[in-house]
Amino acid sequence: MSESPALDNRQEHANLETEGTPLPDTALSRRIEAALESIGRALSWVWLLLLGVVVLNVTLRYVFSSGRIELEEAQWHLYAVGFLGALAYCVKNDSHIRVDVLSERFSPRMRAWVDLYGILLLALPFCALVLYFSVPFVVESYSTGEISVSPGGLPGRFLIKSALPLSFLLLVLAFLARLMRVGGFLFGSPIPSGKD
Repeated sequence: MSESPALDNRQEHANLETEGTPLPDTALSRRIEAALESIGRALSWVWLLLLGVVVLNVTLRYVFSSGRIELEEAQWHLYAVGFLGALAYCVKNDSHIRVDVLSERFSPRMRAWVDLYGILLLALPFCALVLYFSVPFVVESYSTGEISVSPGGLPGRFLIKSALPLSFLLLVLAFLARLMRVGGFLFGSPIPSGKD
């Protein structure tokens, strides 16, 4: 019999990651992944809100012949927040897209090496590049008081633009947690995966 449901979920998740070979976690990776899980679950409500905005906009347009620019813009704002926010959650749950034709043929150790080099050479440098260019993008929008160019559009354009660096910051955290776990698998985990 298992010790706890949380441990069961963690073990099941780890088994899915490497098909029977669990990735060890560390105290820090557990904390990061717990925070990402909470953020991901909270952001999942964005999709319900988006659905409500779409239904309201369609109803206003086709039933009352009155479209609203604010609702149009709110739709793509919510979609952007939902999509960008889900990136870190997908990495945390290892549910992002892989080339399964290759990955399924690799041993768990080989998959871990691919993850390690992919994170270090591709994922983290790409995230750093996006952060480097997106922060000034948001700062300029805030300092100029940028608003929508559409009449009746939403103010505070910097708010939606800030979703880009925030989501990539979360993505960096997700990759770092994954890197710790892959490193523990490849080089030995100095911190046991049980309670602190």
